[in-house]
Amino acid sequence: MSAASGAPVNKWIITLAVMIPTLVEILDTSVANVALAHIQGSLSAGQEEVTWVLTSYLVANAVVIPMSGWLARVFGRKRYLILSLVVFTASSLLCGAAGSLFQLILFRVVQGVGGGGLQPMSQAILMETFPPHQRGMAMAVFGMGVVLGPILGPLLGGWLTDNYSWRWIFYVNLPIGVLALFMIQSFVADPEHQERRAAGEKVDYVGLALLTLGIGSLQIVLDKGQQDDWFSADYILVLSIVAGVSLLVLVFWELAHERPIVDLRIFKNLSFAAGNIVMFIGFFAFFGSIVLLPMYLQGLMGYTAFLAGMVLGPGGAVALVAMPVVGKLTQKIDARALLIAGLLINGYALWSMAGFNLSIDFHTAVMARVVQGISMPLFFVSLSYLTFAWVPVPQMNNASAIFNLLRNLGGSFGTAFVTTMLARRAQFHQLRLSEHMSALDPNFQTMIEQLKLHLSWKLGSLADHTDRAYTLIYQQLQRQASAMSFNDAFLAQTVLFLCLVPLVFIMKKPPSGKRFEAGGGH
Repeated sequence: MSAASGAPVNKWIITLAVMIPTLVEILDTSVANVALAHIQGSLSAGQEEVTWVLTSYLVANAVVIPMSGWLARVFGRKRYLILSLVVFTASSLLCGAAGSLFQLILFRVVQGVGGGGLQPMSQAILMETFPPHQRGMAMAVFGMGVVLGPILGPLLGGWLTDNYSWRWIFYVNLPIGVLALFMIQSFVADPEHQERRAAGEKVDYVGLALLTLGIGSLQIVLDKGQQDDWFSADYILVLSIVAGVSLLVLVFWELAHERPIVDLRIFKNLSFAAGNIVMFIGFFAFFGSIVLLPMYLQGLMGYTAFLAGMVLGPGGAVALVAMPVVGKLTQKIDARALLIAGLLINGYALWSMAGFNLSIDFHTAVMARVVQGISMPLFFVSLSYLTFAWVPVPQMNNASAIFNLLRNLGGSFGTAFVTTMLARRAQFHQLRLSEHMSALDPNFQTMIEQLKLHLSWKLGSLADHTDRAYTLIYQQLQRQASAMSFNDAFLAQTVLFLCLVPLVFIMKKPPSGKRFEAGGGH
């Protein structure tokens, strides 16, 4: 890769140039989460209305990601990357200056449109900047941004909101965006093989409409489904049908179209197809656990947000340190073996979380996250390397767009799944446990009498403490039922990771040797 002047550019400078906007874009998917209460008060919004600040960004982002490969062909990749960054940065300023909730949601949609192309284009540039035998290291660097973003997002958002204003979670993007624009303009250039849209070429408007309608509807369903009790809400039912029909028709339409918005023919590459399935299901389970653990610690164990962050932090730190190590290992060890190790270790980490009870100590929770932190670089870096190892370079933009879409959708599906499973399984366990709360059960009656004695000793013996004793037992039953539902969810994710192992054997062994040029060469 060379700069516009034609002079060779160090690959690490290009890496820094494209990773800055990637990190900022990932940050913005979670940076506003902790500021919702402040936004709600400042803009006089309802509790359900304000959540559209998050949903609007995710929907716009999800719609643009899969078409980013086509947009790069229309504008040229460098020009599209710069345009995306300008739109993202400018809309960030408008978000910070928004005077109403409607304005903020509108500008968040624009911000999501600008941010949608940053991840896939950055990943494609990294894959082409590094020689084939070093692509594992390229994906390690990209993975550091993917891992660091969700960790830093809530921390940065909380600090800016508490010390300045919620508006600064958007204003902070300006200096970072300007720096990224300067670096991309100076050091990144379109490769010689970059295909451009031919003059007079017809735009696939039908595919564009189906993609926008299908992915947009699906993202709203995933983000709002549990909140509104899924298909009990008419709009969730309608959007689910729209998403299903649109995406099904999209597949057949794009496969038949000469110049599709998303070229699905790349799935003929079995390694790429298997890699995307593993990525989708893997991030389904991984993101689910990222959501579950803080909920468990804060909702059931009484941890503060800071303490819950202290549990998650060491795992994130281990993952960051291990990313470049795994990237280097891909040059010496079959990446399939590394991926299998990542799946098994992640499965073990989730299995240990499935054994949590309400008496676990801080160290137990931290160690489970540390084990997961070891597994994620093995999973993400080796999987990315394997998935792209046999993708022809001219198809890299399209392949990266599909890969990033399925990664994001996997996280969205996983989050929706675990929140729904928690609610349903908690009801199930509460019903089963309550079967023993009977006047005919001697153990239950013994517990009631012991509680009444304890309450009499604490509060005095003049009052009848029977109702209070029943209340305390019921509260404990709810806690135990909820804890058991978390155990079920962690166990389900364990099974998902283990079921992915056979898919690894479908993937071809990646190329080895510095002279090899993957997929037909550069």
